[in-house]
Formats: sequence, structure tokens, C-alpha cells
Amino acid sequence: MIRTLLQSRNFTLGLILILVFALAALISFVWTPYAIDGVDIPNKLRTPAWPYVLGTDQYGRDVLSMIMVGARVSIAVALVAVGIGMVIGVPLGLAAAAKKGSFWDEVIMRGNDLVFAFPSLVIAILITAIFGASAINAIIAIGIFNIPVFARITRGGALSLWERDYILTARVAGKTPTRISMEHILPNVMNLLIVQGTIQFSLGILAEAGLSFVGLGVQPPMPSWGRMLAESQTLIYSTPTLALFPGLAILFTVLGLNLMGDGLRDIFDPKVRKART
Repeated sequence: MIRTLLQSRNFTLGLILILVFALAALISFVWTPYAIDGVDIPNKLRTPAWPYVLGTDQYGRDVLSMIMVGARVSIAVALVAVGIGMVIGVPLGLAAAAKKGSFWDEVIMRGNDLVFAFPSLVIAILITAIFGASAINAIIAIGIFNIPVFARITRGGALSLWERDYILTARVAGKTPTRISMEHILPNVMNLLIVQGTIQFSLGILAEAGLSFVGLGVQPPMPSWGRMLAESQTLIYSTPTLALFPGLAILFTVLGLNLMGDGLRDIFDPKVRKART
């Protein structure tokens, strides 16, 4: 499987991009070139040059150090938010498929429709505005929108499996719908969930950046790519690199995740693979 994945150029390129930022995030736990809360006014707004490889901001903070720590924040928020979506959404999708056409199926799917009726960023802004701006509330807000996404994906994949012969055999053998869902349905929809997970991961990073941009995400002194973009707006003409580097960090991280998802879809879906060859 690993060899097959690495033969996909999209997956390999995406994996390299993600590993770069993941490595930067891990290194930031033990080392950064400068302290992220170290104000150094004499060295403010330095252009990229040694020893400030990516320059400094209006407070003299090292941009490279903040991007490294910002990678940690973005990855952590998106990862936990996707985890919330999967842990809650997948069981709901399995239950809805097992009880197709029942009252509970209607309740679950209409609840999904209700969440989908509002843009994800609007829901996130509403939650963080009510309960306060913090990383925890940002994670909860993004995670709530992920729940119906995984519920729909799981239900759609599971419905096509419930009519298979081996499922009918399991039902005749006396297995309960819950046991069938866990033993036979879930393993066979896992490929769909992995691909969707990479997509939601990239959307989670964008959502976290958007919330931080408007001041409702991660709070100072913890750096965030979105807040770095917001703080650079008034200096965009005099020091454009302040917006360039966090913007590129968001771009390449999201691009890497989308390329990985594209590669995984090619591997797991033979129809897509044949259409592209």
C-alpha cells in the first residue's frame, strides 16, 4: 500500500509539503530561532536577511519563529476538529444507514441539513462570538461543522453495502445491526473517510486562519497564521513580506493536503484512476 501511494505524484508532493510544516511544528516545541513573545523594537520591520531569515514584524518579533509555532497551532486545531467530526459523525452515519427510512434516520439527516444550511465560517463565528474567542472554542466550532460531513459520507457509503450478499448472510446469522456496522460496514467505508478527512483537514486550517484573522481564534501571545495576516494589513505596502510568508504557509499546507487527498482518491477509487489514465 505504501509503495502504491508513493507512486502517485500528487500524494508524494502533498506528503512532502505536509511533512515540512509538520516537522517545523514539532521542532517549535523544543526550539525556535527567537522567542515568539520577544519584543525587539530596534529590529522591527526588518526585511528578510540574516539572522532574521523571514524578517521581523512591527514589534521586532521573528517571523520564522512565529510561522513555526503557527504551524503547530493550525495543525493541532484542524486535527482535533476533524477528530471531533469523525468520532461523532461516523457513528451517526452508520446508525442512519442501518435504520434507513426510520424516524432516527430522518432526525439525523434533517439535523445534518440544518447545519449545512449555514456556511461553516458563519457558524464558527457565531459560536466563538457567544462563548468567547479561544483555541478551544475554535476547535469546537470547526468540529461541529465536520460532524454532518462525515455523517453524510458514512451513510452514503454504508447504504450501498447493506444490500451486499455478505451483509445479508451476516443478518441471517443473527448479527445485530450494530455489530454488522462495526465489523463489516465501517472497514469498507474507511477509505472514503480517509480521503474526506484530508479534505476536512485542509478546510479546518482555512477555518482556523479565518477565525484568527477576525480575532475569534487563537489569542495572543500564541501566534496564528490568520492573525499574522490581519496584523500585516496596515503594512502591506511598506512591508509586503509580513503578509506573504504566512499566506504562503496557509497556501502550501492546504495545497499539500488537497494533493494528498487527490492521490488517495486515485488509489482507493479504481474508476477515477482509469479515467485519468
